Amino acid sequence: MKTTTRALQGSAVLVAAVLVLTGCGSSGGSGTGEQSGNTTFEGRGPISFVAGKDSTGVLQAVIDRWNKTHPKEKVTFIQLPTDADAQRQQMIQNAETKSDAYTVLYLDAVWTSEFAAHQWVDKLPERQFALDEMLKPVVETAKYRGALYAAPATSDGGLLYYRTDLLKKAGITQAPTTWAEMKADCAKVKELPEAKGMGCYAGQLQKYEGLTVNFAEAVNSAGGVITDADGKPDVDTAEAKKGLDFLVDSVKDGTIPKEGITYQEEESRQAFQDGKLIFLRNWPYAYSLAGKSKIAGKYAAAPLPGLNGPGSSSLGGHNLGLSSFAKNKATALDFMTFFTSQESADTFLKDASLAPAYTALYTDAAMVERFPYLPVLKESIERAVPRPRVVQYGDVTSAIQQEAYAALTGAKSSSQALKDLQNDLRKATAQ
Repeated sequence: MKTTTRALQGSAVLVAAVLVLTGCGSSGGSGTGEQSGNTTFEGRGPISFVAGKDSTGVLQAVIDRWNKTHPKEKVTFIQLPTDADAQRQQMIQNAETKSDAYTVLYLDAVWTSEFAAHQWVDKLPERQFALDEMLKPVVETAKYRGALYAAPATSDGGLLYYRTDLLKKAGITQAPTTWAEMKADCAKVKELPEAKGMGCYAGQLQKYEGLTVNFAEAVNSAGGVITDADGKPDVDTAEAKKGLDFLVDSVKDGTIPKEGITYQEEESRQAFQDGKLIFLRNWPYAYSLAGKSKIAGKYAAAPLPGLNGPGSSSLGGHNLGLSSFAKNKATALDFMTFFTSQESADTFLKDASLAPAYTALYTDAAMVERFPYLPVLKESIERAVPRPRVVQYGDVTSAIQQEAYAALTGAKSSSQALKDLQNDLRKATAQ
């Protein structure tokens, strides 16, 4: 799953204060000699920060600000492909060769268990980070077997973006809460002359991590699960079929335009901004970017719809992991503290609509006035269902993508795809 970000801006005084705390080696006792378990965070000097392509400049802006005041501990930004699966694979390849080329890893929140179980990232000292000030579901994504193996940086919850101007003109006063309502609303809106040629709805259905996210949301929003409370696959069910059928039938009946199965986050966002879609499922980052397009002031965000009421988002976001094979870990720990501070989260939200990990920002009056979707987003995150938190996550997500895409393209029926997926997941989780 890719999450794009925008340039980090903030008060020079505020940032200077943060850097004084983090740069001198005294923050949380993170100087040379800080330990967590068997790891000693020693060494100061240059490090690298590894993430997907920084399409909006925010990550480089943070790095530049750090580098300006840490000339002897500079961070080099290594940009990987935009595709989340490719990012993960390159990070794993680096770890398997025990290379010290990668220091701080910008991990998709669902990768924590896999990277921790394989000892590709270090266990971190919890006192280093303000975990008690963060949303509990977000903190949990950074843990493995009760221990902290990553630092929560941003969260994410799926939102339903919709054209307020078109719904209002069609006599629709609120966003749909069910899939059926959304399709009915589309039919009304498409009767308007200004909606001629528009598609109804799209998410991210290309065969990549986004498809796993969208599939999981559909299944969970229909009352199904991918894995049960014990972590065992349970996807060959009537409830899961209703979820997958929503996506499959929507492609068949044109609710989702035919090009929708080629969309990742950016393609779907662009389609919405270009006036090609009435409804869009996407992450919070799209909110501020849409505000700079031709539909500025003509859209809003609501909870994802489901089968019988509001649906469930997949829990997204990114955490910072520290490569087990890296050098200069004292510097890395301080940089991670700087990057995951509430001040940084405040700026990420203001400049890029990125969902913060910090609870207080969701109820800040000034923030809510500026971003009226924040209460909805907080609800989305708190009600979100994590994708399977399994050690062999790569095998699991690959199987989901393979079978869901087969159903979407008509290569298999929903029933057969789910039956085959159940078998694939049993094999993957038994390893």
